[in-house]
Amino acid sequence: MSNKPIVIGIAGGTGSGKTSVANAIIDTFENKSVLMIQQDSYYKDQSHLPFEKRLETNYDHPNAFDNGLLMEHIKQLQRYETIEKPVYDYKLHTRSEETVCVEPKDVIILEGILVLEDEGLRDIMDIKIFVDTDADIRILRRMVRDIEERGRTIESVIDQYISVVRPMHNQFVEPSKRYANIIIPEGGENYVAIDLLITKIQTILEQKVTM
Repeated sequence: MSNKPIVIGIAGGTGSGKTSVANAIIDTFENKSVLMIQQDSYYKDQSHLPFEKRLETNYDHPNAFDNGLLMEHIKQLQRYETIEKPVYDYKLHTRSEETVCVEPKDVIILEGILVLEDEGLRDIMDIKIFVDTDADIRILRRMVRDIEERGRTIESVIDQYISVVRPMHNQFVEPSKRYANIIIPEGGENYVAIDLLITKIQTILEQKVTM
């Protein structure tokens, strides 16, 4: 067994529960060697574009992400090197000048809607997970989140879902499911699947300790 960190990719549509799955793993291994990297932190820098142009960004398209930098950072963490993770400013629609220092850990969870869509990212993953939740549940969760946390209106959430989120999901997110080693229906509510996943991670961590 290689003595480098294990990388777990968790993908799924918006509101599928992938973050809940990731958090369940992290909560279980609290104070142990686990970290989470969210693909959303790696939206491309758009500081060279006028603000009006930035507003047109399709954040559900693969081209919105700087996967090259993300892959570089994951590989650095696999070498047990510290990284400076970017921070995205959603108000300015570009990358912030701030960064977050991230220390390497034995388990790296890479979470995002399109982490399985990119072949380069898939190639550095040890376990590939797709959280599969019905569309009606996902849109309701997104609606609650965007209204409560982002001050959006019902009308704007529905319009964005129909015009951008749904077609991008069908074109890019859903097809990436075929690359998953494990498909978890109903996300964070699927305690059996999460328990099995946690058991597997626990085994890997114990093997590292005995090496």
